[in-house]
Amino acid sequence: MGLHVTNTLTRLKEPFEPLEPGHVRMYVCGPTVYADAHIGHAMSAIVFDTIRRYLEFLGYRVTFAMNFTDVDDKIIQRAATLGIPPNELAEQLIDAWLDETAALNIKPATIYPRATQEIPTIITMVRGLIEKGHAYVVDGDVYFRVLSFPDYGKLSHRTLDEMLAGARIEVDPRKEHPMDFALWKAAKPGEPAWDSPWGPGRPGWHIECSAMIYRHLGEQIDIHGGGADLIFPHHENEIAQSEAFTGKKPFVRYWLHNGLLQLGGEKMSKSIGNLITIRELLARDGAGPFRLLVLSSHYRSPLTFTEEAFEAATRGYERLRQAVRGAEGEPSSRPHHPLATLADETREAFRAAMDDDFNTPSALARLFELARAINRGRAAGEPNEAIGYAQATLLELCGVLGFRFEESAPERRTAEPFIELLLDIRSRLRAERRWELADLIRERLGELGVIVEDTPTGTVWRWA
Repeated sequence: MGLHVTNTLTRLKEPFEPLEPGHVRMYVCGPTVYADAHIGHAMSAIVFDTIRRYLEFLGYRVTFAMNFTDVDDKIIQRAATLGIPPNELAEQLIDAWLDETAALNIKPATIYPRATQEIPTIITMVRGLIEKGHAYVVDGDVYFRVLSFPDYGKLSHRTLDEMLAGARIEVDPRKEHPMDFALWKAAKPGEPAWDSPWGPGRPGWHIECSAMIYRHLGEQIDIHGGGADLIFPHHENEIAQSEAFTGKKPFVRYWLHNGLLQLGGEKMSKSIGNLITIRELLARDGAGPFRLLVLSSHYRSPLTFTEEAFEAATRGYERLRQAVRGAEGEPSSRPHHPLATLADETREAFRAAMDDDFNTPSALARLFELARAINRGRAAGEPNEAIGYAQATLLELCGVLGFRFEESAPERRTAEPFIELLLDIRSRLRAERRWELADLIRERLGELGVIVEDTPTGTVWRWA
């Protein structure tokens, strides 16, 4: 069947065909760096990291750009509150983002453009839009003329009247139409500013992404991604200004949007203080479990974060980690064994699921089936060659989803064979219904930081 993706623009599931065979140009909206990044940002980053990884698994070369909005009203206001220059605040938070996403095992972007580094291209685009009649200047501000672009609303599938009815728009009598949006903002005292043909000022939010894509990826790209909250007005405005500037060439072939994350069914909000930052998540050793939680839901669906869901994801992640424990890389040959057959079937089913609009829940279900079979086979004493082949397959496919199973410290690796021996003895004691001694082994291991869990498919253990 080949890869099919759901395009927000058409609302259809379409076959994926990049503009240039073998090469995918992909742009994802990054953070506005004015406060600590939270797990909602992490969710979107994980989604598009996984999409990128799968495209690379299919053999595509992916040029991946993620921007930083490093000049913005919120950045200026927060920096003033902290008593530091806006660029210093932005630099600190960009460094934190790069460190935190690395800890989440998110692959570095090919390009990290910043708004403040794109001023010449932004000015070129704004000037071009004015010359073509798509923009106008008022008191040093420049606005995009939405009525000049008949297709405005095609991404959000709404008319201008519907947009006006549902939007909170600041009334500005200088604008020709209430939905006209700022391409350039005239300088205010004490704010960062750059020279332009319309006087000192800074770019509007929407134009920066169009300029970055135009400069670094070209007039047309294959995939543009972001959260569903960016469909309108941000991505709608990107389409209008980009296609108006280039002469209505299709700006993006496939628009992909992830669902939003809620905490316990409630939207995360700085005003009510219910955010979980990425830093707090990492302090709980939650990188792997959180990725599993995100991928357990389809990327286009909303996701609710609860402690119960996170704990379940932690247990699931541990089951995968236990299944690949001791894996030694690619086997030299494929053994003739049912486990090897299951591994091959898992690979086919995994690819079929991911080809269906990156259906990670279905893909994960097959990985867990293989993990259970590996654990059963190990407990039953199946040949090492068969176990190793299945483990190599599981490890590779887990890698496609971005799971990274850290190696234990040397002293822990030394202890692992003895833990396995004790658990083997404990299994025999349980079979003989000698519960007191079996419980004693479990309790003593717990005191040493080893958590033992009895599951329907056998006993698993992990370090606390």
